[in-house]
Amino acid sequence: MLIKLLIPAILLLITGCVSQIPVTNSKSIQYYQAETQKPYDDVLAELEIAIAEHNFRITGHSRVGKVIRERGTKDFPNYDTLQFCNLTHAKTLLLLSPHAVSYMPCNVVTYDFKGKTIIKTHLLPIDTNNKKLNQFSEKMNIKLKEIVDFAAEE
Repeated sequence: MLIKLLIPAILLLITGCVSQIPVTNSKSIQYYQAETQKPYDDVLAELEIAIAEHNFRITGHSRVGKVIRERGTKDFPNYDTLQFCNLTHAKTLLLLSPHAVSYMPCNVVTYDFKGKTIIKTHLLPIDTNNKKLNQFSEKMNIKLKEIVDFAAEE
């Protein structure tokens, strides 16, 4: 009998301790995208240049399409994800909102689609209840868009 009373009490206690802290009041993640006819490898090379020119460091490169091809799916299209970070920007972002870690690192994806190379990145939210975070995000979003645009420029 004691166990029957104890279990619901423990469950109530556990659920009372768990809180969900929203990073933003945003309804959805915003993306910025460009497309180009340039060769895929040229796009990747120019992404690396643009990332470096904006004082970011590449922290990872996932070559999903290439690996799938290497594992036997001969005609699988290109899919890549580049992750990058600037520790000064990261520190600023995290001081403004520790919950904004979910937006790190920055990343940009590239993939082949209908004869074009698509270049896409997620943007930081600019509609939170934190004015300083919104201002920081607006500046970062400009940089992210410039990186994508540079790689897409023909």
